[in-house]
Amino acid sequence: MRVMSEWVEPGSRVLDLGCGRGVLLEYLKQKLGVEAVGVDLDPEKGRSCVKRGLSVYRGDMMDFMVSFPDKHFDYVICSRTLQELNEPAKVIKEALRVSNHMLVGFVNYGYWRNRLSMLLKGRAIRNEVYPSPWSTSRPSNPLSVSQFEVFCRNSNIRVERKLCLGGNWESEKRFLPNLLSGYALFDLTAKS
Repeated sequence: MRVMSEWVEPGSRVLDLGCGRGVLLEYLKQKLGVEAVGVDLDPEKGRSCVKRGLSVYRGDMMDFMVSFPDKHFDYVICSRTLQELNEPAKVIKEALRVSNHMLVGFVNYGYWRNRLSMLLKGRAIRNEVYPSPWSTSRPSNPLSVSQFEVFCRNSNIRVERKLCLGGNWESEKRFLPNLLSGYALFDLTAKS
C-alpha cells in the first residue's frame, strides 16, 4: 500500500480490479483523496467495500471496463489479481485503454524459495503468502518477473518503473530480481 500510495497522484481517478475487501482503495482514498471504484466477483467482499464507503461493481471486470471511454481513469490497479485471471493479456490491454497507468503487483514465482520448495519437496511452498493447500486455493497462472517483462516487451507496453521486493516484501532487490524478489510491482503505460 505504501508503494502504491507513492505512485498514485493525489485526487486521481482509480479503478481497482479484484479489489477484495477494499483495504487498498480505502487507504488511497483516505491518504490521497482519490476517486475510487473497485471491481470484484465476490459479493461478501463487495459488501465489505460498501461498509468502507467505497463504490464497487460486483461482476466481471472486462464487462465493467468496456463501458468507459479511453483514458477515463488515471490509474487501474491490479494487485495480486493478475495470476488469477483467465485472459490476463486482454485485461491488461483493456486496462491500458481506459487508464493512463496500470499498476500491477504480483507474487514472483521465480523467487528462489519457491523454486527450492519445488525442487526439494516437489510441491509449492506453504507460508503466510500461500497459506492454503493447492486443493482449496483459487486457480492460478504462476508468473515470474522475467516472464512479465518479456510479455510487456512483446506487447508494446512500456514499463515506467518497477519495484522488486525481497521475500519480506519490504527490502528492494535490484540485483537478480527474478531470483531474489518475492513480490514485484510495475507501473505500465501503453506505447504510442
